[in-house]
Amino acid sequence: MINHNFKKKYGQNFITDINLLNAIVKDAQINANDDVLEIGAGAGTLTEVLSNTAKKVVSYEIDSDLQNTLLSLDLQNTRFVFKDIMKEPLEKIEEDFVGEYKMVANLPYYITTPIIFKFLNNSKKLDSLTIMVQKEVAQRMIAKSGDDDYGVLSIMIEFYGQASITRIVSRKMFYPQPNVDSAIVHLQIERNKYPDIDKDKFYKFIQICFSMRRKTLKNNLSHGYGFSSNILEEKLGKEILEKRAENFDIDQLLKIFKKLF
Repeated sequence: MINHNFKKKYGQNFITDINLLNAIVKDAQINANDDVLEIGAGAGTLTEVLSNTAKKVVSYEIDSDLQNTLLSLDLQNTRFVFKDIMKEPLEKIEEDFVGEYKMVANLPYYITTPIIFKFLNNSKKLDSLTIMVQKEVAQRMIAKSGDDDYGVLSIMIEFYGQASITRIVSRKMFYPQPNVDSAIVHLQIERNKYPDIDKDKFYKFIQICFSMRRKTLKNNLSHGYGFSSNILEEKLGKEILEKRAENFDIDQLLKIFKKLF
């Protein structure tokens, strides 16, 4: 392991096991024709495997202290960008990619959801994302109606494509060792899955439906949009309004959305 002052604020936990690194690249379905966006280069161990497999890699790393380590790898088809990707405009990020690209990332908890939605909500070039996240976040990403973990993240992930947990990763595989296990989630983007739905309006609708999780749909829609009880009952009916958002799968929520708007 490199001599590095690990920074908690960046959620730095590095992987060195070559079998796991190869498995991540396999899960991401990377081949020699692919352009890859890596978020969180760390010590560059995954970057090297990606570079050996993909056509091109653009790797973002927020910690400038790792610059010498990463540049010393001398990866000919890889460009390192030492910036906070959340502060970089998407159009600037995607200037590096002529066509579609695949994202691979090892994300700390605090930035997982913002990163996911920055790209899912706005990118027209992203083909897939394969991310290492805390196990509980991965479970939320793939949860279905009726599961305890089901919510906004689950629904919007399904809205944009097909997601699956490809493997569970023990905390012992990282250095320094975190307090929880992780999981790898692969999401294959299906850009035209719901072509007639305004994605931004639907995202807001789902956020409102789950804004007070234990409240009924009627409570949340009234509070979030200012709809009167009469209007809601006229459009949706009492039976639907008396249930909670967690009782509906994505297709049912889409039907409710269309009736309202």
